[in-house]
Amino acid sequence: MGKGLCVVVSGGEYCPLPEELRGADYVIACDRGWQYAQRMGLRPDWIVGDFDSAPPPETDVSVTRVPTRKDDTDTMLAARQALALGYRDVAILCAFGGRLDHTLANLQTAAFLVTHGAGVRLLGADTDALVFTGGTRRLPRREQRSLSLFALSERCEGVSIRGTKYECENESLTNSFPLGVSNVWASPEAEISVRSGILLVLQSALAPGEHI
Repeated sequence: MGKGLCVVVSGGEYCPLPEELRGADYVIACDRGWQYAQRMGLRPDWIVGDFDSAPPPETDVSVTRVPTRKDDTDTMLAARQALALGYRDVAILCAFGGRLDHTLANLQTAAFLVTHGAGVRLLGADTDALVFTGGTRRLPRREQRSLSLFALSERCEGVSIRGTKYECENESLTNSFPLGVSNVWASPEAEISVRSGILLVLQSALAPGEHI
């Protein structure tokens, strides 16, 4: 059973590999994610996809080719594999950019992982995300980044934010009103808590000259 970190390389816009993820215990590349993994210097343990956005690789790594017509996205197949192997710490790279439907699908995949007991990070070129439930996360201050909270489930209850420009205690967020958008750090660390529901925390790069 895997007990460490599983990295999934998805097929959105390319993003560099953070150093703290270079020692992942298991790496899955989805479709053209295998090309991204090569650029990152990662060797996948498994490659899966219908290969509609890149040709299948010629490699000695295990490759599973799936039909284009299917219920699961390639990234969802990777998520199911990560769970089946026992991983509960999952990072999805190249999760953003490109087609909006794929970005939304990756966010829903993260919610699926959380409902099955995993903690999930999603990373992109200019956006990082954290998806979790029932706990507290502490995020070090990042300059020129916004900090926004959204409910991925219908409701998130007991939401508290401390160490930011706009703070709150024991609030509710719903998935039909963007109450938590556009915050920033006011301290070296932001503390974010949620009692129930699946919470999405987005850290997005601000444009030059943009401020909150």
